[in-house]
Amino acid sequence: MFGFILDFERPIVELEKKIEELKMLADAEHFEVKDEIQRLNKKAEHLRENIYSRLTRWQRVQLARHPDRPYTLDYIKYLITDFIELHGDRLFRDDPSIIAGIGKFRDRSIVIVGQQKGRTTKERIRRNYGMPHPEGYRKALRIMKTGAKFGIPIVTIVDTPGAYPGIGAEERGQAEAIARNIKEISTLPVPILTIIIGEGGSGGALAIAIADRILIMENAIYSVISPEGCASILWRDAAKSPQAAEALKLTSKDLLELGVIDGIIAEPPGGAHRDKEGAAALIAEEIDKFLNETEDYNTDKLIRERLDKFYRMGVFSSNG
Repeated sequence: MFGFILDFERPIVELEKKIEELKMLADAEHFEVKDEIQRLNKKAEHLRENIYSRLTRWQRVQLARHPDRPYTLDYIKYLITDFIELHGDRLFRDDPSIIAGIGKFRDRSIVIVGQQKGRTTKERIRRNYGMPHPEGYRKALRIMKTGAKFGIPIVTIVDTPGAYPGIGAEERGQAEAIARNIKEISTLPVPILTIIIGEGGSGGALAIAIADRILIMENAIYSVISPEGCASILWRDAAKSPQAAEALKLTSKDLLELGVIDGIIAEPPGGAHRDKEGAAALIAEEIDKFLNETEDYNTDKLIRERLDKFYRMGVFSSNG
């Protein structure tokens, strides 16, 4: 139950451990401690509410990166049946940092594309810590276009620090692959839903986040650059990352106010990492809602509104 613990989570976890110990003691020695357990549960609930309602932007970044947080494959396991993963970009190789395929969501066929960071050290290395190479983006586009050809709606799941910046990736056209995805996905003739579940880093996220509706988990982030990268550029000091996070306005509430995303998906108390199945259920409701609302779509109207949505971003007026 208690895995990796962030500093600000520690008081909650310590209280929850005490509750668990009391429950075990009651079971083992038949002590009547219901009232005490009830009191501590209420205290834990108030503590969670107090702590999580006052988190700084940097603390939200830490939550978005929590190693126990559910990843794309976790959500596929909870939400999708008959999932068939498809591989390769038909040009160079398969990129394991991108998961892509077709499956059933509540008896409806959908295309799923998402980034996968990996749990163990071995898997993280194989999946390049969720940082795709250009062939990953080309695979994503290939499968999204295949789905569109057959009129299948698309759901993309974003969780990446960013596109891989290595020499090999640049040699194979990283920037071109991202740009092509943005261009071609913007006119795919099927409904597209994007859900940002953890980190949404720069063009690495945007390459699969051109959608009719963009939703973000309550404790996820979405930004043009990481706080560490921003701090290194502006102050030449990564220790100023918390200050950079405040300036970047990368939290779900910030993004909704800025009009970059369309909605926030609430998380279970304490964050998605505390209740993966509960988080999946909340996402399922949003997917179901989107599919129902776009079932009888007009293709021309769908594409026009998608393009207009992105054209409006960043537009502002000034009286000065």
